[in-house]
Amino acid sequence: MSQVFHAHHDDTAFEPFELGTVQWLRRPGDNGNDKLSAGLWKVTPEEAPEPFDLPIAEDETIYIASGHLRIEIKDGATLDLTAGSMASLSAGAMTRWTVLEPTLEFFVYS
Repeated sequence: MSQVFHAHHDDTAFEPFELGTVQWLRRPGDNGNDKLSAGLWKVTPEEAPEPFDLPIAEDETIYIASGHLRIEIKDGATLDLTAGSMASLSAGAMTRWTVLEPTLEFFVYS
């Protein structure tokens, strides 16, 4: 079992995801931990031309490396995230995401 996970941003390592593409740093289940995963997510406005609802299934922390996303929290704040922005969403949050520019996001599910 690996105790260290390491990667460089590699455009050839991205694979299809639920929406957009992902380059995994740590896949769900790696090292026997189904609840912890991390990677880079790329998405464009063409891949998500309309806002989409996303119930947060597990705690998720994100860092926007480039691009622009808007996340509306049901009964809460609206997060306008651009390069350098961070957010942490708790499991159970009901969100609506809008992809405003091609975006590269680092995420951690826990």
